[in-house]
Amino acid sequence: MGSIIRTAETAGVHGIVIPKRRAANVNVTVTKVSAGAVEHMRIARVNNINDTIKTLKDNGIWIFGTDMDAKNTYYNQDLTGPAAIVIGGEGPGMSRLVKENCDVLVDIPMKGKIGSLNASVSSGIVIYEVVKQRENKTEKITKKNSRKK
Repeated sequence: MGSIIRTAETAGVHGIVIPKRRAANVNVTVTKVSAGAVEHMRIARVNNINDTIKTLKDNGIWIFGTDMDAKNTYYNQDLTGPAAIVIGGEGPGMSRLVKENCDVLVDIPMKGKIGSLNASVSSGIVIYEVVKQRENKTEKITKKNSRKK
């Protein structure tokens, strides 16, 4: 959890939502691993992650869940708009209902013999794909506007 918070903060993520049950607590160890990022990150613990997903969707945020059986790869998905990334727990992943409530499921392709990544690494990969796509989109708009002058 500390590594996820640290990565999210360095990437400019607006906040992190953590379910109250079956998720790591933000404790001394998490705070230490985050290298102080918990002091700069909005973190909400919610009773029902599915209700939170619905609220986010009602406010125009697209929900992207990571799932190894997804048909879309994370780098082929447009992640430039308002987005929330759902990372399942290590082992069981996301619940069936959380998967169903996501707008899009994306896969991180595995090329080696091990079939999964830990949650922190998965988070970092997808979060920085969002950063990359948004920066590329901004550069394209800037170049387009500079040609008009």
